[in-house]
Amino acid sequence: MKIVIVGTAYPLRGGIAHYIALLYKHLSTRHDVEVVTFSRQYPKLLFPGKTQVEQGTGTGSVLPSEQLVDSINPFSWHSAARAIARKKPDLLIFKYWMPFFGPCFGIISMLVRRWTGAKVLFICDNVVPHERRFGDAAFTRFAFRYVDYFVVQSKAVERELQGFQPRARYRLVPHPVYEIFGQGFTKAEARSTLGLSDERVILFFGYVRRYKGLHTLLDAMPRILQTLKVKLLVVGEFYDDEQKYRKQVADHGLQDDVVVVSDYVPNETVGLYFSACDVVVLPYVSATQSGIVQIAYQFDKPVIATDVGGLTEVVIHEKTGLIVPPNRPDAVADAVVRFYQHGYEADFVRNVKEEKKRYGWDNLVRAIEELVG
Repeated sequence: MKIVIVGTAYPLRGGIAHYIALLYKHLSTRHDVEVVTFSRQYPKLLFPGKTQVEQGTGTGSVLPSEQLVDSINPFSWHSAARAIARKKPDLLIFKYWMPFFGPCFGIISMLVRRWTGAKVLFICDNVVPHERRFGDAAFTRFAFRYVDYFVVQSKAVERELQGFQPRARYRLVPHPVYEIFGQGFTKAEARSTLGLSDERVILFFGYVRRYKGLHTLLDAMPRILQTLKVKLLVVGEFYDDEQKYRKQVADHGLQDDVVVVSDYVPNETVGLYFSACDVVVLPYVSATQSGIVQIAYQFDKPVIATDVGGLTEVVIHEKTGLIVPPNRPDAVADAVVRFYQHGYEADFVRNVKEEKKRYGWDNLVRAIEELVG
C-alpha cells in the first residue's frame, strides 16, 4: 500500500514529531510510506514556545520528509495536495490534535481524495481540545467531512468522536510506547550527571500548560515535605506564565526542594530525567491521554496520575501507579507519601514492564490495515 503521512515531523520537534517518526518506521516495514510536514506549523503569534525546530540531534525522530504545508497559507494547501496526489497514495494519514489544523487538513483531504480516490485516516489525539476556542467545533466538523477512517487512543476520545461522527468507522488502539529515547541510565548514573544527591526524586515532565496541573503538584509539596524529604524535578518548556509558578515555589518556600528546567529537552537528554526519578507525577486537570505515560513506561517508571480522560486506562491503580482525584493537592501529596512509605516502587516497576507489552506499534499498524482492508 502507498501511504502518505501528513503532520509534524523532523526537522520540527515535539511529541507528535516523535510519534510520526515511529509510525513511519513501523509502517515502512510493510508499506511504501512518505511523509509530508509543515514549512510553517504555527504562526509565531500562536506559538508560546521558543522554537518549533529540533535543537538536538533528533535521535530516533529523523526521517525523510518534504516541508510543503504552511498552516495559514491556503495556497500552500492546494500545492501540497497537488504534490501528494502526484505520489498516487492509496491512503493519506493525518495526526489530528487541534482544530486549528481543521481547515488545512480538510482541504488537503478533499483535494487528494477528489484527484486520486485515496482514502483518508485521522489518528486523533483529541477531538475536543483541552483549551477550547471559538470555531473549534466548526473546524473539526469540516475536517471530519473528508475522513474515511479514524483511530482513537483512549475511550475518552472515542466518546468525543462518537459525538461528532456517530457512524464513524474507527478502531480504539492505546497510544504505543515511545521507543526513541534510548535505553536510559541507572538511577545513580542519571542523578550523578544531573547533580542530584537526593534519596527520593519525583518528576513532572513536558510542556507546562494550565490543564497539566503543575500548580496542584506545587501546592502538594509542603504537605509531602512534612513527612518525607523529596526533590521535585519540573522539566519542560513553559507554555504558561513561568513567573507565576516560580512565585508559587517561593511562596511555599520550596526553593531548595524544586528544580526547574524550563526548556525543551532534546531526545538524547530525555532518558536522564526519567532514569533519575522514582516516579512520574501527572496532576492533570483535564486530559484525553498523555504521551508522557508512554515515555515513563519506556523507562519502566511508575506513574501517579489524576482520574481524568483516558489516564486510568493506562495507569493501573495500585499496579503500575496510583490514581487520585484532580484538583486535589492533598490527594496528590498523600499518594506520593504512600508510594514511598508502602515501598511500591519495585512492584510497580515489575508491573510496568509487563503492562507496556500491550502498547506495541504493531497493534496500531494492524488496526490501520484492518480499517483500510
